[in-house]
Amino acid sequence: MNLDVKNSPFDQEQTEQLNRLLLTMDDRQKIWLSGYLAAFQNSPSLAVKNHQGEEKAVSSRKVTLLYGSHTGNCQALAEEYGAKLKEKGMVANVLDMDEYKPKNLKNEQDLLILTSTHGDGDPPDNALSFYEFLFSKRAPKLDGTKYSVLALGDSSYEFFCQTGKEIDERLNELGAERIHPRVDCDLDYEEDAESWWNGVLHTLGDTHEQVSPTVEKVTSVTDRPIYSKKNPFQAEVLENINLSGRGSNKETRHLELDLEGANLAYEPGDSLGIYPKNEDTLVDELVEEMGWDPDLSVIVNKDGEVRALREALTSHYEITALTIPLLEKLATLTENKEFKQLVTSRDKMNAYVYGRDLLDVVRDYGPWKAGAEAFVSSLRKIPARLYSIASSLKANPDEVHLTIGTVRYDSNGRKRTGVCSGQCAERTEVGDQLSVFVQKNNNFKLPDDPSIPIIMIGAGTGVAPYRSFLEEREESERQGRSWLFFGEQHFVTDFLYQVEWQRWLKEGVLTKMDVAFSRDTSEKVYVQHRLLENQKEFYQWLASGAYVYVCGDEKYMAKDVHHTILEIIKEEGKYTEEEAEEYLKELRKAKRYQRDVY
Repeated sequence: MNLDVKNSPFDQEQTEQLNRLLLTMDDRQKIWLSGYLAAFQNSPSLAVKNHQGEEKAVSSRKVTLLYGSHTGNCQALAEEYGAKLKEKGMVANVLDMDEYKPKNLKNEQDLLILTSTHGDGDPPDNALSFYEFLFSKRAPKLDGTKYSVLALGDSSYEFFCQTGKEIDERLNELGAERIHPRVDCDLDYEEDAESWWNGVLHTLGDTHEQVSPTVEKVTSVTDRPIYSKKNPFQAEVLENINLSGRGSNKETRHLELDLEGANLAYEPGDSLGIYPKNEDTLVDELVEEMGWDPDLSVIVNKDGEVRALREALTSHYEITALTIPLLEKLATLTENKEFKQLVTSRDKMNAYVYGRDLLDVVRDYGPWKAGAEAFVSSLRKIPARLYSIASSLKANPDEVHLTIGTVRYDSNGRKRTGVCSGQCAERTEVGDQLSVFVQKNNNFKLPDDPSIPIIMIGAGTGVAPYRSFLEEREESERQGRSWLFFGEQHFVTDFLYQVEWQRWLKEGVLTKMDVAFSRDTSEKVYVQHRLLENQKEFYQWLASGAYVYVCGDEKYMAKDVHHTILEIIKEEGKYTEEEAEEYLKELRKAKRYQRDVY
């Protein structure tokens, strides 16, 4: 068979050359060539040999980015970095750790791990299977694999970035080569993460012969600003209501915020971030205690931005929570021997930071030899607070609703209030503005098919995302069965959104509801007890394909619910302990068991 020059995209000389080549090829060679051309069309990483037998790489290696993420930060970073690698002509594969087949580790050339740490040093839910494989006897030798780890965490917790640290050490034990040192990031992670990325990219650039892709220039059709974590939107408060009844031990606020003009999209299960401001009284007491000039100019970021000291302490710096790294920094700013002795013991520091803030430190361990500039440079940026969104955008265009439990407690002779929950409860009126952004959470999402049954388990403000779930389903023509388990202290004062649940029950949007009010009976009853009372039906829903959601306190409620679900699966499914664990693990990997716990 010869190519016809009239119907060929090649010119006459090229067509004649192809015809001569085809005449010299056998069937096996023709099949190989057709496969190669098809593969070359879809992959930039192929290598061909030139007429002198030398291999020329278009892009010789691929990079795999795996993320373990609870709130979505690691996922967002991994996707951003993967896109940047592709822009540079590299092959980048970005995967949720749950989607990754750990047995493929031995085939990886360049591996980038981005993971957060959850609870008391635990991996996030979507990293559990990968983590367990990595520390099992099945983990392969990784000679030839190059890697680096970015760890996200919160330095106010004892096991700061523990998951990232452990994975980093384990990969090294298995023989992988660390191409860039692990970086441990605090809540204000952006600058440290960017530093890690630049170091990794520099190393990858040294080992890759890159081909720069053609980048199509996109002309902006609008001057509308893009709002994000780096550029939060100023949302006006439309409603601020106390949901708790008179006599309640709690104060739970329902906030409705105006997002008109923000172009912020969210889905049920996502969170809203709020950048809070510290209480004026606390800031003034701190400034007075230290004898500082509140109008003194101080630098608040690496770009050299300058603010008055009082404003910096109000809007830029964390002063309500203590961390071990902060204590260690402050120890260099005083000659107080007792304080220097304190920071030599991690156990003593852990005991001290509980329930105390920066004002306690400066009062307990003066005098301080450093000026205001040096002192505030030791502080971390005030982190955003994330709250599960309690509304559906379909049901409430240009609005977002939140359910916020106000934190109040007494500690070391002073009354304390949560920095953000206190601001929303005590210092935020209708018409005020809050700095907000949307935080995506792909690990807590409704099924794509609205006819699939869902089971929602939550206590207190953990019920917030379920309000968004049912608002969303109310807008859908196909509404699957839904079952809510809700727990709080008292029926009369703490039944959050009671009227709405009852309306949805009446209209069929909510199929079934079981509640547990722990302080209304002599024997405390929690949501896990309601699960056990309904275990046969609960298991039937599971068997019929239901998705299970758990939202709320991780340390107690979520842990107890997890063990209860395991017991139900074991008993109703006639499984062994190991089989029940595997059953629940498969539910989680299939996104049918999702948790948003804190």
